[in-house]
Amino acid sequence: MKKIIGIDLGGTTAKLAILSYEGQIETKWEVPTSTEDNGAYILPNLQASIEAKLAELQLTKADIHAIGMGVPAPVKPNGEMSMAANLGGFGGFNVAESFSTMMELPVILDNDANIAALGEMWQGGAKGAQNVVMITLGTGVGGGVIADGGIIRGFSGAGGEIGHMPVVCEEAYTFACGCGKKGCLETVSSATGIVRVAKQMLTTHSAPTTLADVQPLTAKAVFDAAKNHDVLALQVVDYFAQTLAKAMGTLSAVTNPEVFVIGGGVSKAGAIIIDTVAKYYYESVFAAATNGVKIELATLGNDAGVIGAAYHAHTYQA
Repeated sequence: MKKIIGIDLGGTTAKLAILSYEGQIETKWEVPTSTEDNGAYILPNLQASIEAKLAELQLTKADIHAIGMGVPAPVKPNGEMSMAANLGGFGGFNVAESFSTMMELPVILDNDANIAALGEMWQGGAKGAQNVVMITLGTGVGGGVIADGGIIRGFSGAGGEIGHMPVVCEEAYTFACGCGKKGCLETVSSATGIVRVAKQMLTTHSAPTTLADVQPLTAKAVFDAAKNHDVLALQVVDYFAQTLAKAMGTLSAVTNPEVFVIGGGVSKAGAIIIDTVAKYYYESVFAAATNGVKIELATLGNDAGVIGAAYHAHTYQA
C-alpha cells in the first residue's frame, strides 16, 4: 500500500509527516518557513526537504499516493490560496497546482483549521463521526465545519471562520477585531481575548482576585486562578464560556454537528473549558440540535494538521 504525505504550513515552521495509508505517522519532521520575498522560497524548500527525506528512507515518488497540505489562509476548492499575512504575503495563486507540478505528485490544499478538523475526525477526538465542528482557541479563534464527511468551504473558501462570528453584544466587551469589525468571537474567547476581558473586569469589578498581581497576565493564569476558585477569574471564564456556547448554538442550528472538538493552546486548560461551555450550551440551545451532541477536547495536539492534511491525500482519487 502506498504512503501519504501531510504538511501543516505555519508562519514559523512547516510540520511534515509520512503516514501509512491508514493514517499512522511513520516519520515526522519540521522545516523553517522562509517568508522572504513574499514567500518565494516556501514551496522550493518544502520540495527539497521532502525529496531528501524520501531518499533518506529509500522511498521514491512512486511510493507516495498524494500530498495533502494545510495553509493559514482561505483556499478555494480548485487549490487557489488567498495571500497569507503571516507567510510574508505568500499566496494569491493556485498553490496546489504549482506544488503538484514541482513534486510530480497530486497535491490537495486546504485551510489549516479545516485540516485540523479533518485530522480530529479521522484519528482524534471526533473519530467515527461525520458531522463535526472543530474550534481552535489560540491567539485567535479558528475553526473547521465538516458536514457528512466533507469540509464546508463556502463561496470564497472562508467557510468555518468561526472566530469572526459576530456574537458579542455587551458594550463593555465589544473590542475591535483584527478583521476590522467589532464583536467577533475571537475578541473575547481567544487567548488574547480572555486576557482582554480579564483586564476589563479588573477595572470595573470589585471582587477579590489574585489576577491583579499576575504579570504578564495570560489566559493560562486566568484558568489556573479559576481552578483555585478565584472569584474574578471564575467570572472571566464564565463570560468566555457563555460567549463560546452562544456561537456553538448558532452553529448547531445551522449544521447540527454530532461532535464539537475544542483544541488550540487554550484548550490545555482541560476539563474546566468543557464543563463550563457544556453548561451554557445545553441550557440555551435548541433541544433538537443538541440531543446526543458531544463536546470533546482535541486529542491530536500538534499532529492534527499533518494527519488532517494526510486525510485529504488519503481520499484523493486520480
